[in-house]
Amino acid sequence: MFKLDRKLIMTASTAAAVALFTIGCGGNTGTTDTTKADKVSIDGGSVYPVINDKRGPYYVNPQVAKDAALINNGRVPTANELAAWDKDVMPDGTGLPEGSGSVEDGEEIYEAQCVMCHGDFGSGGGGYPALSKGNAYELQKTLTNNRWKDPDADGPTRVFGSYWPQASTMFWYIHDGMPHPFSKSLSIDETYALTAYVLNINEFEIDGEEVDDEYVLDREKFLKIKMPNVDGFEPNIDGPNALADVRAYYAKAENFGGQNLNQGAVRCMQDCQKASAKIVRISGTGISNFIPPMSDVRDLPVKKEVKVDSKEVYKNSCAMCHDSFLSPGSAEWEGYLAKGIDKVYANGIHGTEGGMPAKGGSDLSDANFKTVVDYITTGKVK
Repeated sequence: MFKLDRKLIMTASTAAAVALFTIGCGGNTGTTDTTKADKVSIDGGSVYPVINDKRGPYYVNPQVAKDAALINNGRVPTANELAAWDKDVMPDGTGLPEGSGSVEDGEEIYEAQCVMCHGDFGSGGGGYPALSKGNAYELQKTLTNNRWKDPDADGPTRVFGSYWPQASTMFWYIHDGMPHPFSKSLSIDETYALTAYVLNINEFEIDGEEVDDEYVLDREKFLKIKMPNVDGFEPNIDGPNALADVRAYYAKAENFGGQNLNQGAVRCMQDCQKASAKIVRISGTGISNFIPPMSDVRDLPVKKEVKVDSKEVYKNSCAMCHDSFLSPGSAEWEGYLAKGIDKVYANGIHGTEGGMPAKGGSDLSDANFKTVVDYITTGKVK
């Protein structure tokens, strides 16, 4: 959730938690009845034990619990396999390697390997996210914009520079997952260069120095990056008390805009919202003086049939196939017509397994389509 307007702007994780756990879905009841929830999960929801093959009211697969050893979950990875993927880069610099790269080099790499997905100067395109929309510091201020309050206002701009709380995520993701589909193909210096370029197009400053076209980024400078939105999220998920902080946050519905009749004491399952609106019902026949009067006619208008030029329809929709087989008036029709013209009509209207699409793929009425069939089978326009 974004701090500047906590009740209106949410992260995906908070929205999911609200959807599942707002105003209570059970919780720590303090009861000794093991069929009821006896724990509270990290997001404030309930944890039920498995009793009689059920977790709460829902059945679980007993095979998983009873024969877990027989289920093939793969093998334990080797130390080298783990080391190849265990490349986390943390905000405090843990995992951040030594190296350096310039904005100039990063632009060359971007133009060669990134622009086709992320667009010129990180503008986005082709279904891939934008990396920049301008000055990160100014765009961060848009995160409090809300069209619910002002429908004509611009909405919040969420790109790397304006929205992400830590630059370490960018470095890690570029080095571990980019460029698609050749992840892990960039060197450490190339990763620094690309990161420097992304900072440049977001108009960043590091320790008071502008990340201009000639800027060279290294580990020491990287650790001085201060993201504009670093303090823009809640609850706090950093530090040794992160889990406890998150549990405490979701224990109070007021933190995310929820309401509870008995806040903080009992999780509510129904009738949890206080009545706030007076309901006024229209008695008698209701409103009747509409101008103009409301129509009670429910019939669809009659569509007038317009006769088509069957020869022209054949030319535009049928000739590509029928000029080479079963052409208008050809002797090849003799065997098909032996079953009767109604059978030929039906095959044409509904399509055949031999490849004839229903009505040849047209939207003709049945009557008009039959005139086209008459032309194809006889070679004459009726």
